[in-house]
Amino acid sequence: MTGAVTRVLVADDQTVVREGIVMLLGLLPGIEVVGAAADGEEAVALVERHHPDVVLMDLRMPRVDGVEATRRIRAAHPETEVVVLTTYADDDSLFPALQAGARGYLTKDAGGEEIVKAIADVRAGAAGLSPQVQRRLLERLAEKPVQPAPVQPAPVQPAPAAERPAARPGGLPDGLTVREAEVLALIAEGLSNTEIAQRLFVSQATVKTHINNLFAKTAVRDRAQAVAYAFRHGITGMQQ
Repeated sequence: MTGAVTRVLVADDQTVVREGIVMLLGLLPGIEVVGAAADGEEAVALVERHHPDVVLMDLRMPRVDGVEATRRIRAAHPETEVVVLTTYADDDSLFPALQAGARGYLTKDAGGEEIVKAIADVRAGAAGLSPQVQRRLLERLAEKPVQPAPVQPAPVQPAPAAERPAARPGGLPDGLTVREAEVLALIAEGLSNTEIAQRLFVSQATVKTHINNLFAKTAVRDRAQAVAYAFRHGITGMQQ
C-alpha cells in the first residue's frame, strides 16, 4: 500500500474537536479527509455517500451513538474500518465498541502520530489499539479466566507435520488446531497477514485460510474480537 491515499471520515459531536482532527489529518501525507459528521446518524449517511477507508468514531454522540453507528457501518460496508477516538476507556465503552466491529480504539489524548499509526494498522488488517487500551483489555480478561473447552475434531485438513509446532498442554478451545492457535496468537500481537506469513514461513494465502478457519470455529467476526478471544483463552506467546 505504499503511496496509497487513505480516505478518512471523522465523526465527533464536538465542533472544536471535530474540526481540530480534520485539520490535523489534512496536514498529513497519504491521508484525505472525505467528510466530517456531527453524530452517528450522519456518519452512517456519509459513509454511504463517500465510502471512506477508515472512520474515526467518537462514542458519546446524539441521535445515534458511536457503537450503534459502528455496527451499522460494519454491517453495510465491511470494507470500511472503524477506529474509535473517544474520551472514555472504561469497560462499558471499550468492549461494546469492539463487539460492534471497531478494529481500533484510541483515547483523545492520543497524539497525531498514534492516530496515523492506528489508521495504518487497521488498513493493514491489524488491530489499532492504544497501549493503555491493550493493558485494560488484558487486565479485564485476566479478572475472569475462562477454562478452555474440550478439544473437538477439526473439520479441516491438518497442516503438514513440518509446519506444526508441538501441541500445547491441556488442548485448545473450539476445535482449534495448533497452527490456527499459533496464527491467532500472532493476530493478538498485532501482526498483519503479511507479517504472520513471514514469521511462519508460509504464503499469505495459507495465512488467510487459517484465519478463515479459526474465525468460523470461534465465531468471531473480525480481528479485534479475535484478539479478545485469544487473551480470554490464554492463546498468546506461542511463538518462541
